[in-house]
Amino acid sequence: MPPCVRDVLRDPVPLSPNLIQETTNRKNLLLLVTLRWVAVIGQVGAIAIATFWLAIPLPIWQMAAIVAFLIVLNLVTLYRYGSGARITNAELFVELLLDVAALTVQLYLSGGATNPFVTLFLLQAVLGAVLLQPWSTWTIVAVTSGCFIWLTVSYNEIGFAMPSHGHAQTRIFDLHIYGMFICFLLAAVLLVLFVTRITRNLRDQDLRLAELRQQSAEEEHIVRMGLLASGAAHELGTPLATLSVILNDWERMPLFRADGEIATELAEMQAQLKRCKTIVSGILRLSGEERGEDSERASIVAFIETVVNEWEDHRGPAELEYTNRLDEDFLIASDALLKQILFNVLDNAFEASPAWVGIDVSRSGDLLVIAVRDAGPGFSVDMLAGFGKPYRSTKQQPGSGLGLFLVTNVLRKLGGHASARNISSGGAVVELSLPISALSIEARHGR
Repeated sequence: MPPCVRDVLRDPVPLSPNLIQETTNRKNLLLLVTLRWVAVIGQVGAIAIATFWLAIPLPIWQMAAIVAFLIVLNLVTLYRYGSGARITNAELFVELLLDVAALTVQLYLSGGATNPFVTLFLLQAVLGAVLLQPWSTWTIVAVTSGCFIWLTVSYNEIGFAMPSHGHAQTRIFDLHIYGMFICFLLAAVLLVLFVTRITRNLRDQDLRLAELRQQSAEEEHIVRMGLLASGAAHELGTPLATLSVILNDWERMPLFRADGEIATELAEMQAQLKRCKTIVSGILRLSGEERGEDSERASIVAFIETVVNEWEDHRGPAELEYTNRLDEDFLIASDALLKQILFNVLDNAFEASPAWVGIDVSRSGDLLVIAVRDAGPGFSVDMLAGFGKPYRSTKQQPGSGLGLFLVTNVLRKLGGHASARNISSGGAVVELSLPISALSIEARHGR
């Protein structure tokens, strides 16, 4: 038999900041790919202008080979990205080193440190500072500095001699200034564009880390609640058993059996006591005190209908509208916790609207969607903003506001989510979205 919902909650997926860092690295890798395409286009344009317009003799084939290398590197990088491979700081570091190497070779072939585009080394250092870990960044700085120094003494003479006098010398000087200005403008624009996007990625990473911390705190809160509930259940077991014995003795006493009204009240007390014992047993079972061997196979349609009928018999709303839009049935491991989730949402709807409650079950892709509607006053703006947070409730009672909090966290553990909204015609709707793969027996066996 597949694991039931209870097993999913006992073995939660660990929160991993490393996973968030990897997601950020993947975004930053795409930025490097984009920057490299810009570099390829810029190099092709610069080589064409220098060769065909300014008549500067350049080793075109050697420089074209470097451009081809950058194109191949980008294609390999895109393949790595698309394959879902893990992107680490080391990979980003190697990518930047390859970019530095390609830039160094291009500068070597086109005049070395005399080429105004040598300041693009600064762009590589800045990218390293925002993308990489500190040791990687300082390595990039050291490598680019070494390359710059090397290019001052070793480079390919392009045969464009600087005249010693006249207008030709002024023209060469002007071209150098223009080249420096173009390089400055290009570096400034690229830095603003890409550093802005990288900073946004880092902000997103910080937000996701904050969400993980909040989720961890909420799950710790649930664990504490579970421990308290389990302890309370243990403590309640003895007095409930004592009450059961006393009531059984009273029911056998002739004095009470002779009075029909008292006999009826004793029967009602026995029924309520039995319900309390069932609740206590359920708490112990869900907390792991009893083994979850009572989970049974059931179709999702039959399971929901059973839950709805049981809830209707217990709560007795004036009108219950149940609509099943599932076009395909599937087997699940029915579980008391899943049933309790539905009960919590239905109870909230009933308290807001005792006269009418609506339940709509449908499928959206791989999600099972259960929508519970009511005709009440709807949620306040604050309630919608803090939906699923603990102790958010319109009830002025101690400890209220935990039902939807538990529902939200259980669904999140199953890979689903809960949402709420007000209906323009009146009332509100709470939607529970559950991945079918987390419920279906066939889906689990097919993995």
